[in-house]
Amino acid sequence: MTSSTIRTKTSALVKAGAALAAGLTALALSGCVQGENAADKAPAEGSDWSTSTLSIDWATYNPLSLVVKDQGLIEEALGDDVTVEWVQSAGSNKANELLRSGAIDVGSTAGSAALLARANGSPIQVIDIFSQPEWSALVVAGDSDITEVKDLKGKQVAATKATDPYFFLLQALGEAGLSLDDVEVQNVQHADGRALLDSGSVAAWSGLDPIMAAAEVESGDTLLYRNVDFNTYGFLNATEQFITDHGDVAQVVVDAYEEARAWALENPDAVAELLADAASIDLEVAKTVVNERSNLDVSGVPGEAQVAVLEAIAPIIADSGDVKGGEEALAEAISTIVHDTFALKASK
Repeated sequence: MTSSTIRTKTSALVKAGAALAAGLTALALSGCVQGENAADKAPAEGSDWSTSTLSIDWATYNPLSLVVKDQGLIEEALGDDVTVEWVQSAGSNKANELLRSGAIDVGSTAGSAALLARANGSPIQVIDIFSQPEWSALVVAGDSDITEVKDLKGKQVAATKATDPYFFLLQALGEAGLSLDDVEVQNVQHADGRALLDSGSVAAWSGLDPIMAAAEVESGDTLLYRNVDFNTYGFLNATEQFITDHGDVAQVVVDAYEEARAWALENPDAVAELLADAASIDLEVAKTVVNERSNLDVSGVPGEAQVAVLEAIAPIIADSGDVKGGEEALAEAISTIVHDTFALKASK
């Protein structure tokens, strides 16, 4: 896809979204009302909280989740009245599956994956931003004769659909004058993508850290193509029902994330140790991920910066055919995905 085509499609999406700025204002207002209503809900019997359970994910691609979990920040704030269940997400697509099924209340995904899920009817909204990462790149074996993205034409590439690495692949192909029709995508989970690359079963893999960083060190794989602008933000998402019915607990989650962010920025080596243990990778690999590819020093408040990124990725998602409602559904999802109430309160 050419850059002019992307600009044309983006313009169409913006028009279909009917005035983004106005939509964000309405979102902020409606978000405040939802948060206030949730806080006014009657507490669960014998408790000060509106629910007795919280299911939340942790993921190696979300370093802050490791800090929150390890330090028991949520458990400490909620006390014994709320049981906190931690569920690992192997990728954004898995987090979205858990959110959609109701298996978790809060889950971490890439912004692109959250947009895709909401456009396809999953009732989720972003309540906090956990990072602005460079967690995706195109990876080839160290002895590969592929030196440019255009060399992938006619080749097999491993990628996990509905995740940032998949949309990174689509954007990289477009930048090189290719399309999805020019390659054969093997849709597998991230770790399996690395395994396929290392076994020689695919020519390239659209990778995700920390698995990607480990592949560089342990297998001698190389990054064929990097572009930080093709990576979307790390979104912490909650179901609309959880936001509406249990805003008091949602606030605790976001508060914990912001406390974890402040600690992580002061203790990057400790974060790397948590990541190394959680992902079973070498500490130096984890330090590369945390210090060089995970920008945690960003505002946790979702808003215009994230919407701008989603607008840029929307034409690629529309062209992929993965959204039944196409551009109209994507525009609607962009205009309604932000719920900033809890992050605004946490940042004060």
